[in-house]
Amino acid sequence: MNNNNNSSSCGNGSIEEIGGLKAYVSGNRSSNLAILLASDAFGYEGVMLRKLADKIAGVGYLVVVPDFFFGGNVSTTTPPQVRAKWLDHHPPEKGCENARKIIAELKGRGVSAIGAAGFCWGGMMVAKLAKYNDIKAAVILHPGRLTDDDVNEVNVPIAILGGELDKLCPQEEVKHYGDILSSKQQVESFVKIFPGVGHGWASRYSEDDEFAVRSAQEAHTDMLNWLNTYVTL
Repeated sequence: MNNNNNSSSCGNGSIEEIGGLKAYVSGNRSSNLAILLASDAFGYEGVMLRKLADKIAGVGYLVVVPDFFFGGNVSTTTPPQVRAKWLDHHPPEKGCENARKIIAELKGRGVSAIGAAGFCWGGMMVAKLAKYNDIKAAVILHPGRLTDDDVNEVNVPIAILGGELDKLCPQEEVKHYGDILSSKQQVESFVKIFPGVGHGWASRYSEDDEFAVRSAQEAHTDMLNWLNTYVTL
């Protein structure tokens, strides 16, 4: 890991290079437990995302939030047709390749157990990653659309947290993923639908909205409980 000693614009961590990517890194650098946190298409600089990374780091993990898009993320004002082209240039499969490089570097410096969690695009990437034994467990929060093959190929304990009002990945889809996972007796799984929330509720919400905050915090607690159960030595 190359520490460029660059402070981040927000959060307690710093910007470092790992596996050839810039990343926001938070937590004890000597920890042998790590969590890879994958952003949505809006990128790794999100304020809420970094606060969550710091929260996870606070319970003992080294947390790495990579810039999988090399600065080329979309914004909330990007037109839909441009976002579609962007996805063609940033497929989750490529993100998974880069994630595996990061994981290899972490293991090379003594990290023994790694978990991964992702939001939307990051969840699609984590689904790809979950078919390998590089990680101990996975959590997907308000996923982008997954294929049946993505879910069928999952090989590690996985939790999928969906939103009742999510139009990008409707609750029916999330329940379908749960049905596939429940038939895989060799893989532990947990699927939950959060009432009254739409896409992005766990990573992009208003801190002035009590319901939104409670829903996000509940999702974060579920995520941490899952990771704490399986990302162990």
